[in-house]
Amino acid sequence: MNASPENQRILLDVADLDRRIAQAERARTQPAQAARITELVAIRQEQLRELTTLTGARDDVRTELARLEADVKLVEQRRARDAERLAAATNSKEAQALEHELASLAKRQSDLEDIELDVMGRVEDAEAAVAAQQALLDATTAEGTSLTAQAKADVAAATELGAQLARDREAVTATVPADLLADYTRRSANNAGAALLTRGTCGGCHIVLPGTDLNEIRRAADDAVVSCPECGCILVRTEESGL
Repeated sequence: MNASPENQRILLDVADLDRRIAQAERARTQPAQAARITELVAIRQEQLRELTTLTGARDDVRTELARLEADVKLVEQRRARDAERLAAATNSKEAQALEHELASLAKRQSDLEDIELDVMGRVEDAEAAVAAQQALLDATTAEGTSLTAQAKADVAAATELGAQLARDREAVTATVPADLLADYTRRSANNAGAALLTRGTCGGCHIVLPGTDLNEIRRAADDAVVSCPECGCILVRTEESGL
């Protein structure tokens, strides 16, 4: 195939645009934050499960404390009632029985209050554990929200950039002969499509070409479309090629 050196040089611009379009497409479909967002989703699910467990444990100990408080209140009410009865008692036997019951109730209340203090400590510990887990969950959620917002912004920017680059490519390729563009498109499926030959090195695969290949390229006409023997892309020759 033959094409003017000018048209071959345009392929370098097309190749650069295609490279940038591919980068924009990767940024659009694979935002840099995606991996961390996926990780945070898993972390948040685990944190939610742990929070549910801790909340259940806290609620259980709160229920236990409420039951103890109710028991203490009942004992206090019975002591108050028995104290009133003792104050009004005229029978020594009844008075003795009431005094014995009051002593038992006092012991019962003391025991309940000791247990109550222990359970109150457990409630505080459980509430602290829930608060700490909630803080972890909030931090994970905040990071995920921030990264998601940034990812959406990056995707929108990449989408806009890709569209602009596609318009630029359409304008550039409009001047390239159809057969040359078709050849470039075929090659670009497997390599850079077109690359500058610089001091005997292919700009597509970055391999220094052997002397025999360079001699063959030197003998080729200026409008001949030559290929890299290694990667197969179109080699565009300029004064930088060192031929």
